[in-house]
Amino acid sequence: QVQLVESGGGLVQAGGSLRLSCAASGRIFSSYAMGWFRQAPGKEREFVAAISWSGGSTMYADSGKGRFTISRDNAKNSVYLQMDSLKPEDTAVYYCAADEGRAGGTRRNPFTYEYWGQGTQVTVSS
Repeated sequence: QVQLVESGGGLVQAGGSLRLSCAASGRIFSSYAMGWFRQAPGKEREFVAAISWSGGSTMYADSGKGRFTISRDNAKNSVYLQMDSLKPEDTAVYYCAADEGRAGGTRRNPFTYEYWGQGTQVTVSS
């Protein structure tokens, strides 16, 4: 079994920063690609960022480009999302996901990912 646990969410004012962490346990391998998604009330889950197994390739949604940075530490089985210059529109539950590669698909597609965390709430006040 693979478990993903997010942490680091909270309440911040617009312009502030948060660093989200995702800790993996169980039989998860460093070859997994990892991603971050978010979901606001009344909206569908949307792609935020993804990172390859080596960390050498990253991908971002337009909404976070220039403000968000995804990284990973395979020795710790962890992935991070640094969020700067936060906006009220960033308010959502943020989810960590792991792609073993069984389903196929693009990094932006949530159906690509086999494992998901329970999410961490990020609230940005204006």
